[in-house]
Amino acid sequence: MKKEENVPLKFDSLSDAHRTLGLPKPLHPLISLINSANTPAEVTQPSGAHVLNFYKISYRPKLSGKLKYGQGYYDFDEGGLLFAAPNQVVGSSNDHEVRECSLYTLLIHPDFLWNYPLAKKIKKYGFFSYSANEALHLSENEKATIISIFKIMEEELNSRIDDFSQDVMISQIELLLNYANRFYKRQFITRKVVSSDLLQKLEEILDEYFNHAKSLSQGIPTVQYLSEKMNITPSYLSDMLRSLTGQNTQQHIHHKLIEKAKEKLSTTSLSVSEVAYELGFEHPQSFSKLFKTKTNLSPLEFRRSFN
Repeated sequence: MKKEENVPLKFDSLSDAHRTLGLPKPLHPLISLINSANTPAEVTQPSGAHVLNFYKISYRPKLSGKLKYGQGYYDFDEGGLLFAAPNQVVGSSNDHEVRECSLYTLLIHPDFLWNYPLAKKIKKYGFFSYSANEALHLSENEKATIISIFKIMEEELNSRIDDFSQDVMISQIELLLNYANRFYKRQFITRKVVSSDLLQKLEEILDEYFNHAKSLSQGIPTVQYLSEKMNITPSYLSDMLRSLTGQNTQQHIHHKLIEKAKEKLSTTSLSVSEVAYELGFEHPQSFSKLFKTKTNLSPLEFRRSFN
């Protein structure tokens, strides 16, 4: 019988996670904060990849000293936060991977957020769709802020559970996420070298796409196509572009389309319909509408004004 390989272990409940880690039952069935400094020495770390049925936010004092962006590695030793949403694969099936224990691990079942605005808002935080290679790295001051919020949560869970407990915990979760959002924006600013390399790679992919007439057979390039070619998630790509250009990925694609259209309209005798088809538009009317929206001129008006 062939051995089943690379099948992620699935945790349906917080109790499942605690049991696998060798920890006592969680104090609350829908939320748990694990402080490794206060856990038994014999705590068992999950081996290989696993899938959670809840949100996970982990703080690690170190992230192996390196962060991978695409094909490159960049040093940052202050540690950071890793995020995972329900049904995401966490960890790796690579037995040779060096796994470091998190100092704090917050587990939140979606039902804990039920009837709170955060239940919908949490899905809008882009970092929950980032891969582990796109972790949030923290400065010393940022680290102190995050740890202080974890300590408030820990005290709340350990000392009292009353009519206000859930409101207090929801407020702290939202505060944690808002700080994380701020710190991610800072990360895009302070790590411009990384982002600039990604932007250069994106431009090369788009140029190759249009110059080799892939648009004729594949249509307009999609956000998913570009993110897969760059080995990063769609949300991370859009956030990176916003920090550098003020545009998300779809807007960047449209900008590139208009630039290519201007080039063809000004240097060739192709008809508007032919330009549209070469750029991947199925209907010339859609191309003309986009061009007019972005330039305030129709393709023909642009050609006449240019000539």
